[in-house]
Order: sequence, then C-alpha cells, then structure tokens
Amino acid sequence: MMNFSAQADFEATYNFGSPNGSQECNQQSAFGGDFNFNGHPCFTHYGYPSELTDMSRNGLGSGPSASRGTSSRIPRCAQKPRQIPSPRINYSFRPVFHERTTEEDDSILTQQLWKLARRSGTLNLSNKGLARVPGRLYDINDADEDSKAANLEKLTMKEEDAWWNQVPLNNLDLSSNALTHLSSKIENLASLTVLTLHDNALVELPPEIGKLEKLMRLNVSHNKLSHLPREIYSLPDLRHLNISYNEFKELDPDISDLHMLEFLDGGHNNIQSLPGGIGFLVRLTTLLLPYNHIKELPPDLVNMRSLQKIELEQNDLIGLPDDMGLLRKLECLYLQHNDILELPDFEGNESLNELHASNNFIKTIPKSMCSNLPHLKILDLRDNKITELPDELCLLRNLTRLDVSNNSISVLPVTLSSLAHLISLQVDGNPIKTIRRDILQCGTTRILKTLHERAMANKEEGGSDAASTSGGISVTRLRGGHTDTGDIPENFPDRYKLRHTRTLAVNLEQLTEVPEQVFQLAKEEGVHVVDFARNQLSTLPNGLQHMREQLTELVLSNNLIGHVPQFISQFTRISYMNLSNNLLNDLPKEFGVLVTLRELNVANNRFQFIPNGIYELQGLEIFIASENHIKQLNVSGLQCMPRLTTLDLRNNDIDNVPPILGNLTNITHLELVGNPFRQPRHQILMKGTEAIMSYLRDRIPT
Repeated sequence: MMNFSAQADFEATYNFGSPNGSQECNQQSAFGGDFNFNGHPCFTHYGYPSELTDMSRNGLGSGPSASRGTSSRIPRCAQKPRQIPSPRINYSFRPVFHERTTEEDDSILTQQLWKLARRSGTLNLSNKGLARVPGRLYDINDADEDSKAANLEKLTMKEEDAWWNQVPLNNLDLSSNALTHLSSKIENLASLTVLTLHDNALVELPPEIGKLEKLMRLNVSHNKLSHLPREIYSLPDLRHLNISYNEFKELDPDISDLHMLEFLDGGHNNIQSLPGGIGFLVRLTTLLLPYNHIKELPPDLVNMRSLQKIELEQNDLIGLPDDMGLLRKLECLYLQHNDILELPDFEGNESLNELHASNNFIKTIPKSMCSNLPHLKILDLRDNKITELPDELCLLRNLTRLDVSNNSISVLPVTLSSLAHLISLQVDGNPIKTIRRDILQCGTTRILKTLHERAMANKEEGGSDAASTSGGISVTRLRGGHTDTGDIPENFPDRYKLRHTRTLAVNLEQLTEVPEQVFQLAKEEGVHVVDFARNQLSTLPNGLQHMREQLTELVLSNNLIGHVPQFISQFTRISYMNLSNNLLNDLPKEFGVLVTLRELNVANNRFQFIPNGIYELQGLEIFIASENHIKQLNVSGLQCMPRLTTLDLRNNDIDNVPPILGNLTNITHLELVGNPFRQPRHQILMKGTEAIMSYLRDRIPT
C-alpha cells in the first residue's frame, strides 16, 4: 500500500520545477520524460546524481517511450520512487582537533620567523598550538649553510642575513601552547635571558635548564608543575620567577640560593608553608603568595629588607611576625581572607602606603599602629569583628580611604573629621547609632561634615580647655605624651612629632599664614614632607624657603592660593606637589627647573592652558589637570616630556584632540572624558587608553 503522506513529503521537497509538484508527478515520469534537470537549483548546485546516469544507461530516461511519457509512467498505487540521496563529495581533509604531528610543529618555525629571530634575538611562538618545540629551534644559534656561504670573496645572500649581522637568541616565548615537556637540548640556547612558558601543560622541566646561566626572567605559570629541578636554583642571574597557577605543595629550601631574585610569584598553588631560609632573598622586592594554604610566616621573613610588596590574601594565616617593622621599605601589604586575630603595631613600617586586611577576625585597631604609619593612604578592614574605632585614627594624616564596612562599630569618633585627605569612608553594615541613617547614606562628605560640626561643638562647650584639644584628642596625646616646649604654636606639631614622622602636617585649622619658626624647627628635625591641605592660605608661606634643600613632598590642596612665588624653583629635591582645589590660573616660568618632580596635581583650578614651564619638566611622570578650563592640547609640548605616563585632562574645555597625540606611546593612562570634542566618541573613550591612542594613530594624515 502506498504511503501517500510520505509521497506528498517527497513531492513537496523535490518540486521539479512546477508550481504543483503532485500534478507534475502524474503527468510525466519521475526520472524520465522531458524534465530539465539543468534548470532546477538543486541540481545546478550539486550536479547530476549518479543514479540518474544509471537510469539513463538502463533506458529509463531516453528513447521514444520516454518522449511519449507512457512507458515510464509511475501510477499512484505503485511503489514509492526512491529518494535521491545527497551527492557525496570526496573531501580530503584533516579534522580541526587532532593530534599534532612533528611535521606540523616544525612547520610553525618558518624561514621568515627564523631570519627575524636571528636578526633581533627574539622569537615569539606563543599561541601556535604547539605540542612540541620545533627541533630546528635548538640550533638557532648555530650558523646555517646559507650564512656560511657568505664570505668576503663571494656574497651570495643579503647583507642582513650574513652571519656577522646575526645575534644569539636571548628572548624566547613559547606561551599558550600545548607543550607537555621540553627537550634537554634547551641547554643549546645558552644566551637566553628571558624564557616564557606560561599556559602550557608542562609536568616537569629538564635539569638542563639550569645551564642557561644568563637567564634573568622565567615564567612557568599556568602549568602542571609540582616541583622545579634543583639545577634552576643555581642560576646566578635569575631575577624574576613566576610559578603561579601550578601544583606546588612547598617551596624548595634551595630557593634561597637565588641571591639575585627580585620578584617571586607563587600564587594559586597548594603551598602549606615557607622554607626557613627564604630570608636569604635579601634583594626580593615583590613576594606574591595569594591563594595558598600558608598558616604562618617564618621568622626570617623580616630579613628581606628590600621587600616593598607582599600579597598573602586567601591563605590560612592566624598572625604576623611581631617584628614586621624591620621591613622598612614595605609599601603594600595584602592580608585579605585569612584567620588573623590581631594586627601588630607596625613600628618601623613608616613607608607603608596600603594595608588590606579585610575578611579576618580582627577585633581591635592598635592605637600605636596609628602613630607608626604616617604615610598610610589605604586602610581596608571590612568584614572583621571590630567593635570600636580609636580616636588615634586621626594620626593617619595621609589616609585617603578607610573601609570598616560589616563590623560591629556603634560609634564613629569625631576625630575622623580632621583627616584632610580622606575621600572615601565606608561604614555600611555597622550598627551605628550616633549618626542618623540618612546621613550615613549620603556618603563620605556628609558624614565628615557632621563629625566636624560635632567636634566644633565639643570645643565650644569645653571653653578654655578647648585650646588643648584637637578634635577630641588632647595635644599631649597627639604628641606621644610629650608636652609643648613653647617654641612652636600649640596647633602645630612639636619637635618630638616632627622628628618621629618627618612630616609637618597641619590641616583644617583655617590657617592664613604659617610662622617662620615652624619651618626653621622642621628643618632642624629633618622634615621632608609638608602638608597644609584644607586651610585658607593665599600663597606659599615665605618660611618654606628654609626647607628648599630637603623638601620632597608638598601638599597645599584645598586652599585659596592664586599665586605661586618664583622661589619655588629653589626646591631641588621635590618629587611630589599637590596644588589642587585652589585659584591658580598660571605658574611661574621658573617652574620648569624642578627636574626632580615626578607627580604634579593642579586639578580643580582656573587654568585655561597648560603653563609652558610644565613642558620643561623632563622627569614628570604623572600630570593631573582635570576640572580646569583648558581649551587645547599642545602636543608638541607634551612630546618634550619623555617620562610622562599619566595625563589626566578630564572635564576641561578641549574641543579638538590632535591625532598626532596617538604617537606619544609613553602615555599609558590618558583621561579625556568630560570635554566638548566630538572625536574620539564617548564609546572609544570608555575602552581605555590603548583604544584611544590606536584610534588617533589611525587618523594621522599620510
């Protein structure tokens, strides 16, 4: 019995050039007759099916009977015609995912890459899908036959390809491949100084890697290593070692033999403890060990006196060494997500800028810690068990960010209002009862204003005793228990404070002038940082000239300064200057002689142009001039600043960005949002500096 449903599907699918496929089937042969296969799109694309050719051979598609359309007619009750199978095309192909052969890996190192590497000393084979290193690579430092054929009598090759113009390979990048091992022939590349092997599947490294005596940087992160060959620890010049994202359970004690090591990244492993001899790495400046299972730090860690940055977040630490103060160069300490119960007093860590200790079990903030960290800018203690903030927090004069969210704090000390540089105060998630919730939700400025009003009210209520207090803390307490000596006004730090912090900081005192003896005393005590932010100074105090040979940082933000005197050129050691939030519209031409200046902040002033003296600052690295009225960019002037890396010109009146700005490749951080120019568009600006510079370079006229 004929399946009419199936027949209808067939006829609908293969509608042979007729509006009604079923009628066409009744009028002529399904495969014979006068049907024109060439006109149907299916057969035009695929060609003639093989079965049509077979039927022609059998006489089904030709001859008189076919032309009459009678002998080959298929009645409706007859067997369903065979469906025409899709034609088979014989492709000779290799699957996309297959095991790489040696020949394929060898072909990656083309002759062009070979010659380029021999001329530059650098070879980049990253992200090539390599399963093994091309065997030819290990002989790259040997002269090939073409090079040997070039001599003074018969030059048969290009001059740049001659052996005397070739350099040994010193930088090899094999990252982001599928390498499982390295050949012992790696020792042939004895001239290597940089070897990059991250993001592979390496299980071990050959001992011969220890013969690369010139190696300075080794990156084997994101592999499957559980140990390093002992020979690596004998490398005399290794300075940068990255073994993060592997399967290490411990660090070999022999790591202490890497006397030149400056950078060590062992994060994201399973390291349980650190070897005792790690303190011999006296040149180490950066120690990164996050996401491990370290429970305690060895006592000799503090012998690494060059350490500037330590990352120990996401470990199992319960405490820190008591003598952390021996790390006098330490600037950044990351301790988030550990089991720390208390913090040390950090006596001696005066250089510490950032302390991150969130998600621990800290209950108190040591009062002595506040007086020992004069340069601390970021203090992150959120998600702990803190119940009270000490009044001594006001001694952290340079604090810009304080985060104590999600603790058990019920009272905010009014002394926080004396922190002149505090721009971010996070207190969410605390049961604070002394300040209304709507004020807390208004943010940092509103909270500090409320605390300041309460501090002033306390002073008024205190009467004559108010003179001896500063935001609720007595001057004696601020001075470490030392009383005033009488040679300096009460609202200024005394000798002890100046000597201890090397900082002259007086903020929020409504100062219009500073006595000259204050600067004389500061000079005698070796002060090199002066901070008079948030006062009412109209110009730089004349007494500041006493410190012209020792001043390194000058902060005069949030004042009423409309003029900078010419004597500013006398400060021969200054590296940081903050003149933001004042009334300046120009700087003296002598400003350009400050060759030691590294960072300058003149944001939120009245500049209509960048002063010419700034373009002469050869050592300037960071220039912040946002929130002004600058109308145009002087690219030729910016080209005279070879060390400039950060340029912040947000919210000015710039109506045109010259495309040649894109050629200033030394600028790695560019901010232009909030200006009236049309190009680059906002979408480009949001993509970051690299996208902006690329956009500008593409529009430079050729």
